[in-house]
Formats: sequence, structure tokens, C-alpha cells
Amino acid sequence: MVRLAGLAGRRGLLVAGLVALFLGGAGLWLATSWRSPSEVSSPPSPAKPVRPAPEPAPSLLLPGLLAALTGTTPAYVSPGGAKAPAIAPTWHGSKLVLPVIAVYHGELEVRLPTRPDGSTAWIPRAAVHLYRSSYRIVVNLSTRHLLLYRDGKLVLDAPAGVGTSVDPTPTGDFFVALFAPAPGPAWGPFVIVTSAHSKAISNWEDSGDAMIAIHGPLGASAEIGTTGARVSHGCVRLHDSALAQLRDVPDGSPIDIIAGTASHPSPLLARARRQLAAASETSS
Repeated sequence: MVRLAGLAGRRGLLVAGLVALFLGGAGLWLATSWRSPSEVSSPPSPAKPVRPAPEPAPSLLLPGLLAALTGTTPAYVSPGGAKAPAIAPTWHGSKLVLPVIAVYHGELEVRLPTRPDGSTAWIPRAAVHLYRSSYRIVVNLSTRHLLLYRDGKLVLDAPAGVGTSVDPTPTGDFFVALFAPAPGPAWGPFVIVTSAHSKAISNWEDSGDAMIAIHGPLGASAEIGTTGARVSHGCVRLHDSALAQLRDVPDGSPIDIIAGTASHPSPLLARARRQLAAASETSS
């Protein structure tokens, strides 16, 4: 767990610019020029009206698509739906960069760093700058290892200290919320604050929250060793040398915390398949 009072976050290093990716030999959309399937397919028959369906999650089309807020941003529960609380452009003093998980007619669905875990909102595309992170972090609680991928290739496999059975590390799809200075040498060179929150602790050291962080070993280097260990209150502890290799991961980059060894990102794949199936049904 990490307490952020008095800590100033730093802006993550973002990979800016337009991005063109290719999947299975087919050109994908530019990050700044999204088009829905209905715009490139044949017009539907008047006798069979098509109900628009959200596009597949961009995290499957353009991995690591990020939205950098430029100011207080209006938010909605669904595309064109009821208003949700506006999103401030900063989070604990750091500029907020959010992962994009769906696109629909000029609106973006983004993950939020607030409780409850898994919170999302829809925001206007025009209200943000789009970037791409080539990094993805996976924390496997079963193997007690942290994996770092860059452009889909594994570049780090490090033993990790994870939560105990009393204070478990939560599972789910999260992201790098901000980098913060280390409170002391035992925390390592810096602290990565994630969008995950403890389900067992609600107020860590009177900070008002209990955010999960990735940081140094806090005296548990021997226990973590080469195999990892269950030694934390939910945070992910790394040897300093491993933590230092995460320095270039930009704010907003995805973090997947999984409980087993199943291939990932299965939840996103399942979601995309459901959306594609729904779109197919409405057009048949």
C-alpha cells in the first residue's frame, strides 16, 4: 500500500504521434482517425435496420491506446447517455492519462483510477490527446512474478512480493496512474501508483484510501528471492534492479493482475468476441 499525501507525481513518458498497426496483414485505423464498422461496410437493407453496436475494444486493435486529458472533461455513463461526474485533469498532482478500451462514434470509453475497481466512463474524443504506450505489465499472483511486455515481447520476468491471504492483491484490468517519489530507500528508486485499490483495506495510514502500488522490497528481499512471496498488504514488491526497469513505462499503460496461468488478456478477448457477435446478430 502507498500513501500519496505530500508526494508529487511525475508525468509518464508517452509515445506520442499517430500510430499505424497491422493485424494479420490488414491495415488498422490511425489512433487519431477512428471509423466504425458501419462506415466501411455495405449499407443495411431498409427492411433490416441495424442497431449500432460498440466497436471492439481498441486495446485489441491498437494496444496501449491512451487518452491524455487536457482539462476538466465531461463524462457519460454510456455513449450519448446520462451524465457522469466530470473528470479532473490531474490525479494526486499528476496529469491524468487514461487507457481507452472502446470507441463509438467520436466517444471513448476509458478506465478510471477511482473506486470501485473497474470503473469506466465515456468521454468526447475531442477533449483529449491520443497517444500509445508500447508497454504492458502483467502480475501473476499464482507464479508470484511480474512480467513486462514491450510491443508484445517479454522484456522482464521478475519475482515479486504480492499480497497475503489476509490482505490480497486485487485482480483485474488496471493501469499506471502515476509515478511518485519513493518515501525512503527501502521503497526503491520510485513508486508506481496503480489504479487498483485494496479490497481488504479502505484507509491506509489515514491517507483516505488504499491504492495498490509497485515499489521496492521494503526489507523483504530475502523472502522474495527468485521465486516471489506473499509478503505484502496488497502492493507488488520488486527487487530494486527489477523496479528500475519499469522507469520508462508511461502513465496510463495497462496493468493486468491475474490469479492464474491462463493466457491473457482473455477478459478483453472475451469482451471483443461478445461485441462482434452482437454486431453480427443485429446485421443478420
